[in-house]
Amino acid sequence: MSSVTVLRSRSKTVEIGADRPFCVIGERINPTGRKKFAEELRGGDLSTVSADAVTQVEAGANMLDVNAGIPLVDEASLLASMLQTVQAAVDVPICIDSSVIEALEAGLSAYEGRALVNSVTAEDDRLSEILPLVARHDAAVIGLANDETGIPETPSKRLECARKIVSAAADYGIARDDVVIDPLAMTVGADPSAVKTTLTTISLIRDELGVNMCLGASNVSFGLPQRLALNAAFLPMAMAAGLTSAIMSTAPVCVDAVRAADLLLGHDEWGASWIAAHRARQATVPEAARVP
Repeated sequence: MSSVTVLRSRSKTVEIGADRPFCVIGERINPTGRKKFAEELRGGDLSTVSADAVTQVEAGANMLDVNAGIPLVDEASLLASMLQTVQAAVDVPICIDSSVIEALEAGLSAYEGRALVNSVTAEDDRLSEILPLVARHDAAVIGLANDETGIPETPSKRLECARKIVSAAADYGIARDDVVIDPLAMTVGADPSAVKTTLTTISLIRDELGVNMCLGASNVSFGLPQRLALNAAFLPMAMAAGLTSAIMSTAPVCVDAVRAADLLLGHDEWGASWIAAHRARQATVPEAARVP
């Protein structure tokens, strides 16, 4: 019952699925916590958008998340401009990230390809606002496993929210393949059992719904030191439980952890991609400094 979610840029197709290599969605094009970047965007300077797009794809991102959420800015116009800038710089599918309906509409209208919308929740009003938009633009959508009561503490309640989103999407003609559930990653700095809860949720959703899943992987390490090491440890655990994609850092330690897990979980047959990436890296290093 496993799903395959198909996303497209102008000329490239990415498939997310349980038997496909893990989909790395670069998280960097987001002004949250980036004061200088936010000020650049506010002033109409999109040079960092282009640079971040290229850097992340070169680092191994299969898709890019694009967020234009800055207070007191015309988010719809800015998001459309950012999407056009990214598509001019790289040829990978995009996850259009906004909670503002007008911005999502503008972004989907500007985007060339088949996008992933980030995101909808199990709240009735959000479902009725966002799902028709997703259906109209033939997009796929990330569904956050929370509702009017907030973020559920238990895996069973998160599963219930996921079940509701998948059912509501079907009512609008959105196929199960095009619903990607976010099982919600919270920081272990605030709750030592947070990751266990997320992993259990992933397994429940995989076993009952069979849909693809995506989460913000960097959330698990928020407020803690050596965040990249924690993120890199978390991702293979989540993949083994059934996670098929993540909005994440493209730092080498994180991407390498994901690609190693792809090989070990049987999603990189005979290690072809792992070996090819190793050879490509070796080719850029002087012979005396190469490692076997």
